[in-house]
Amino acid sequence: MNFAFRLILSVILSVAAPLRSAFIPENAYWIQNGVTVAGGNGDGHWLNQLKSPLNAFIDGNRTMYIADYGNHRVIEWKLDSLTGRIVTGGNRQGNRNDQLSRPTDLILDSKTDSLIICDFENKRILRLSRTKDTIPEVMIPNVSCYGLTMDEEGFLYIAHYDDCSIGRWKIGDKHGTIVAGGNGKGDGLHQLNGPTHMFVTKNGSVYVSDYGNNRIFKWMKGRKEGIIVAGGQGEGNGLNQLYRPHQVIVDQLDTMYIADYLNHRIMRWVKGATQGTVIIGGRGPGEQFNQVNNPSGILFDQKGNIYVIEYSGYRVIRFRMDLNVD
Repeated sequence: MNFAFRLILSVILSVAAPLRSAFIPENAYWIQNGVTVAGGNGDGHWLNQLKSPLNAFIDGNRTMYIADYGNHRVIEWKLDSLTGRIVTGGNRQGNRNDQLSRPTDLILDSKTDSLIICDFENKRILRLSRTKDTIPEVMIPNVSCYGLTMDEEGFLYIAHYDDCSIGRWKIGDKHGTIVAGGNGKGDGLHQLNGPTHMFVTKNGSVYVSDYGNNRIFKWMKGRKEGIIVAGGQGEGNGLNQLYRPHQVIVDQLDTMYIADYLNHRIMRWVKGATQGTVIIGGRGPGEQFNQVNNPSGILFDQKGNIYVIEYSGYRVIRFRMDLNVD
């Protein structure tokens, strides 16, 4: 990679925070041995441990916020620290506002500098200010939620796992609008089966991890049906298959990066391709630094490094982008 391209990449990435996406070079490669940046000390509830974490994000100050699903808490973890700090939950499983019940996802609303949390088993969306010492407030009650994202206009998107749909919500409204699925559980082109996560492009297209159908669905704005853009060939570990996909991220070239949960790998799937390539893992579940164990979440930092949240590995592991690859 020449110096000019590195400089352009550095500038673009420096203004990208705090998103789960980034500008990724077409020929990007990641060093195959990762480094644990959170957890990695077994399954537990101590501040140096995680229990079945599901997703996370990193802000522009190298601070990670993790949906620590099995510990019913959200934990803040500075990337150079050996321990984290509980920011909400951790008061046993429950439905008080200072309690959580299996949080699955969270994002940052930069406009209000607050965390928006999917409190899965309590069927609610919570908001927690990062600047005030308060307990969370219920933002949306009585909602089937699993994954969260926000578009550039500030609309909130929710993966309704039980209702097999993706909802678009204007913050402050009591009701959302269905933008994908919503036609019952199934494998038709107008249906979803347990959607877990989604990614929204600038033009309003929604990429959905259709967990139960082992596929990634692209649902263009205003359409009544989606199109299969990855997987959809049954469950399996072939390069044309996915097995219970979780997080999906789409870069500036419409290339997808997919947490292929039960295949223990991260896949890159180029636009229009009939199969993907394994960029991380794919060596079975395990604790080695070249393995990922049930990856449920992925995100990029401002340098293009990939962070993998391991549900069954009880850790977050970073894989550095190799900028020396031509």
